[in-house]
Amino acid sequence: ATLIREIAKHTPELALLITNAGGVGAVVDYIRQSKGNVRLPGIMMLGYVAAHSESLAMSVIVSQAVTALAAILAGSGEDRTTELGGNEEDHIKAAIAWALGQIGRHTPEHAKAVAVTNALNSLLQCYLNTESSEDLQTKSKKALTNILQKCVHLPALEPLLSDAPPNILKHVVGQFAKVLPHDAKARKLFVTSGGLKKVQEINPERNTTLSEHINAVNNCYPEEIVRYYSPGYAQTLLQRVEQYHP
Repeated sequence: ATLIREIAKHTPELALLITNAGGVGAVVDYIRQSKGNVRLPGIMMLGYVAAHSESLAMSVIVSQAVTALAAILAGSGEDRTTELGGNEEDHIKAAIAWALGQIGRHTPEHAKAVAVTNALNSLLQCYLNTESSEDLQTKSKKALTNILQKCVHLPALEPLLSDAPPNILKHVVGQFAKVLPHDAKARKLFVTSGGLKKVQEINPERNTTLSEHINAVNNCYPEEIVRYYSPGYAQTLLQRVEQYHP
């Protein structure tokens, strides 16, 4: 795996040779079946191949690399059945975060492939965990930012509305602000799923990128709908009932 990594990182042409020879699939099998530090060269190799171009990154996705990497990072799901992961050391997690960022940063299709594995939530938890190393936090934040800026698969972004801090949240809400004005079905789904309500519960600082994105989302809906989902609206209605004299 170390040898393949060293070859793959140099040029797209060398990475393509390895991919065409089945090298990516072999490395994915390798990281599934191995444990601990021996996985590191394989993880790095997948990131190097994906970094070269959109087509090479798609080859990595087709080889089920994202599923394997996400499972190791989460330490659950597929991991349990194949004895992968669980409490991986931070430098392994940092390598996975970097690799996922290289895979997902190219196009919305690449970003969606990462997002549907729930990897965004795992990256966010690595970033927020105060016990994570500085390197893991930095790489997780970078990967999140790169993927979020391309991701337009809104169902995968919604869970982040509840947990992400403002510096990540601005990218999440920003993607909703891009998509919702042009997609009536997505606007309706965003209301029924509770997403619009979550946006109203965010309390951003004034005149920030986050507040601008929230305003852009709210402008996609009638004013009364936005009011209805705003915190305290039910109490306001009750007060009006109490004050109403027929």
